[in-house]
Amino acid sequence: MSRFQSLKAILVGAGVAAVLAAGASHAQPAPPKRPPPLAPTIEPGAVQALARMSAFLRSNQAFQVTSTALRDEVDAYGQNVTFGDNTTYRVRAPNAFAIELSEGTGTRDYVYDGKTVTVYDPKTGFYAQVAAAPTIRQTLDLVEAKYGLTVPLDDLFHWDQGDDYAKKLTSAHFVGKAKVAGQDADQYAFRQRGVDWQIWIAAGARPLPLRVTIVASQDPARPRFQADLAWDTDPRFTAETFVFTPPPGARSIPIASNP
Repeated sequence: MSRFQSLKAILVGAGVAAVLAAGASHAQPAPPKRPPPLAPTIEPGAVQALARMSAFLRSNQAFQVTSTALRDEVDAYGQNVTFGDNTTYRVRAPNAFAIELSEGTGTRDYVYDGKTVTVYDPKTGFYAQVAAAPTIRQTLDLVEAKYGLTVPLDDLFHWDQGDDYAKKLTSAHFVGKAKVAGQDADQYAFRQRGVDWQIWIAAGARPLPLRVTIVASQDPARPRFQADLAWDTDPRFTAETFVFTPPPGARSIPIASNP
């Protein structure tokens, strides 16, 4: 018996079928059909907003940002199941970051000091280190291609590409005014191959991204990622912020490279 048939049997058994049948004689008119979507367009104002945000991000040589995120994963039943994480990024351009990811009951640290990337799991005490490239963006591309490693919300380190990022867009438009955590923001919607995404950019002279949502548009389940971002563009870092010192008992392990 299918799930629908089971539900129907329960309703009939409860006497609900008679009520539904009575209501059918007074059927309401079908709701109006949704108009077909407009043809994709790229609004210059939306692209300019990205460019303005990118320029502002490039102007910040050091920042700290905290991300509170929700993400969907498709489980064995084909259902989207939502998980949350909190991530703190400490960044000093062009060649240093320290990222702390808290997810469920565990944490993971990523440290890049300009020469080496370290991935550390405090729960097990294991850490792995690989040689890095001279800049943050080059390093992220390197470790993903060679080791399959990615850091959460790595778009933070690619939004400053400006025009290169805009070239990937197939659609871009302004949605409207909004508020994120009490801050005035402008909401924009974008599409590129395989991805629908939105971004809320702070209004005014400091156009920081405050919220981002990403939907895998080519996946039938359309899993979604959303992150709210809280920024500090005048952080106080110490010399140790971007240095990994193995805690007592920590053990180094190798990491396999992609074939």
